[in-house]
Amino acid sequence: MKKIIELKNISKSFDGEKVLDNICLDIYDNEFITLLGPSGCGKTTTLRIIGGFETPDTGDVFFMGDRINDLPAHKRNVNTVFQRYALFPHLNVYENIAFPLREKKEKRDVIDQKVREVLDLVALKGFEKRSVTSLSGGQQQRVAIARAIINRPKVLLLDEPLAALDLKLRKDMQQELKNLQKATGITFIFVTHDQEEALSMSDTVVVMSEGRIQQIGTPVDIYNEPQNAFVADFIGESNILDGLMLADRLVAFSGQKFPCLDSGFDKREPVDVVIRPEDVDIVPEDKGMLKGVVTSVTFLGVHYEIIVDIDGFKWMIQTTDFVDVDEHIGIYLEPDAIHVMKKSEYSGLYGDYSSFSNEFDELELPPEDWKEDESAE
Repeated sequence: MKKIIELKNISKSFDGEKVLDNICLDIYDNEFITLLGPSGCGKTTTLRIIGGFETPDTGDVFFMGDRINDLPAHKRNVNTVFQRYALFPHLNVYENIAFPLREKKEKRDVIDQKVREVLDLVALKGFEKRSVTSLSGGQQQRVAIARAIINRPKVLLLDEPLAALDLKLRKDMQQELKNLQKATGITFIFVTHDQEEALSMSDTVVVMSEGRIQQIGTPVDIYNEPQNAFVADFIGESNILDGLMLADRLVAFSGQKFPCLDSGFDKREPVDVVIRPEDVDIVPEDKGMLKGVVTSVTFLGVHYEIIVDIDGFKWMIQTTDFVDVDEHIGIYLEPDAIHVMKKSEYSGLYGDYSSFSNEFDELELPPEDWKEDESAE
């Protein structure tokens, strides 16, 4: 694929606080790439620098090989869809979508043809005369996207565009956005804090934390081969334990030795060991590689989420088999369930579910405040 955007050694500070720290990123033609991370990680600032709404303190932005640091936003072949769709309430659906073409003084028949084409693409055929204020959130979003793509920009920036939608509509729109990207061939750069959105929609995921890129890869690689404890914890649930690499494909943790698939570490090198909850098999206590007692059980419809105390470390296990609180169980781990990582600055910060609650993820800023918090980057 052809490289379309290059960010080279981009740094940015606000009020003396560094928000981006030497970011380097290549983005390719016809790619759906997602910038993923918690509030304040720098993802929205990265998007705004690509769009021309912010200028980096240091580093360069290249578009199709040309340096565009000083090129204003309206001259870049880039459009943006914000979380708040910024539609014109006094204009109907047709006129909202046609607005960029009227600004360019396109001929009436050209405008009509292009508007009807994008209405088909976003499944709003027949809505031309509707007031945008009468539309649902998902329909308003489609209008905003149609307006953004009508000039067929090379790149479309999407800043948390699904955050205001309810869960079912958000899931529907995830698939629609992916289909739209494939149909148009436009490069989509999508910003979200939602791991499921990133994994389900993207060709490439860029995980960010504290102004730095932690890992770049396909959704499968990011999930199955996290590079540090932050990525392992942020992308889904993970049990992360202190380990010791005894030899190639042999690691020790929780007082036992386990065969694994990893190699290339120094002998007796301290490591982080990641085990996904769905990769843990529950067996009778006397057949377990490790033994523990169940401290909580939560039914989640498709599976149970179980917390197990194993020598003081609280593991999470996801299983379709029911076990009860206070039950003594064994766990069995296949070699491919064990992923070994280098120690990092995030080691020891994640992976023990001693204080786990399903509600913790909902205790951050409410959706209406996400955008404001990101703007502080």
